[in-house]
Amino acid sequence: MIDLTYFKEQFDQSQPAAAADGMAAIRSDSFDTFTKTGLPTFRTEEWKYTGISGLFDKAYNLSGTESKVTRADVDVMRLPGYAEANELVFVNGHFNPALSDIRSSSTELEILSLKEALSSNYKSLVTAHLNQSSNYVKDGIHALNGAFMDDGIFINVHKGKSPEHPIYLYHLSDARGQHIMSQPRSLIYAAENSRVQLAEAYTTLGSSDSFYNEVMEIVVAENAFVEYYKIQNDGSNASQVNTTHITQIGRSHVHTVTISLNGGIVRNNMNLVLDAAGNETHLYGLYLLKGKTHVDNHTLIDNRQPNCFSNQFYKGIANDASTAVFNGRIMVQPEAQKTNAYQSNKNILLSDQATINTKPQLEIFADDVKCSHGCTVGQLDDEALFYLRARGIPKADAEVLLLQAYASDILEHIKPAPLRKYVEKLIHKHLSIR
Repeated sequence: MIDLTYFKEQFDQSQPAAAADGMAAIRSDSFDTFTKTGLPTFRTEEWKYTGISGLFDKAYNLSGTESKVTRADVDVMRLPGYAEANELVFVNGHFNPALSDIRSSSTELEILSLKEALSSNYKSLVTAHLNQSSNYVKDGIHALNGAFMDDGIFINVHKGKSPEHPIYLYHLSDARGQHIMSQPRSLIYAAENSRVQLAEAYTTLGSSDSFYNEVMEIVVAENAFVEYYKIQNDGSNASQVNTTHITQIGRSHVHTVTISLNGGIVRNNMNLVLDAAGNETHLYGLYLLKGKTHVDNHTLIDNRQPNCFSNQFYKGIANDASTAVFNGRIMVQPEAQKTNAYQSNKNILLSDQATINTKPQLEIFADDVKCSHGCTVGQLDDEALFYLRARGIPKADAEVLLLQAYASDILEHIKPAPLRKYVEKLIHKHLSIR
């Protein structure tokens, strides 16, 4: 297992060339946090159902700068509607402008590296919001991303603009011949009265192991609307820890959907900070697992101001020896009176070897609120299955139909029709191969 000495050597090597780029303090503080906390273990409360120490029994290439990814490699993972989208390609965690295509005009949005943003008119904005996720996610994995923060990107959606083209972020890990640890970093600012659609997808090239350790921070200003879609359908040699931290600093609307199908060990931290009165946010998630895939969805909604509304709805299916974890937490601060917060997690077990751990939580410090949470774990409806089989539908096909119907409650919240149809096809294929 690689230890602190290995990371210290890698960290020291990465610092001289990057010491004066405006992120040195974050890197230094983050590495100090990592040395104090180390990698999460089962004894860490927030990680007690997800063990990742086994992923670090190999030496990862942390730089990933020698990759030879081509446009043909990108073609295999393009999302529908790509010809009308702003495509941002990350190779081994590094933004690759040569493989990216920006179609929106500079009057709608601006895309800079974090280094460029910190030396531009955006300096005060970036300084105020970069790494705010560390106030909520305090484990060593998140700290590693901060310690090795390098050429992340900054996206500014201009005030009053609704870019005609969505933003697609493609993450490619080139594991052809070496184990890769990718640590992409991004900060997105949706200015007042703006509207933007974001979608992320992941793929690993090669048979060596890849480990994504991503941190995305999104700031949503007054009257802005953000749609965010994450599609995880990678190989069994690809593991991920993704932190998406969204702060609504003005009265605004956020809509997110996370789809998890394939992978090794996958951990999704989805944090929403409702920091203005009247905020509204919707979180949806669907995980369809088989083989030995492990998916852990950790959500946090921190209601800090009054009259906010939030809704969480996650559904899962676990087959074979797969494992699903849902840990949803709603916090209502003393100032957040008149909060409406709802949370629901529903699951189906298809195998005696599959495992589901679900833990909805409420922490309420205000007295005039309306909050609810609940979870269920069950099996396919025998009566519904009998009904379909009695009409001549083979058992396997009947099960697929029932599971697709079960998933439709989440899929209907993918608003772009081409993206929704694409995910529906992925799910049909995923369910049909059993």
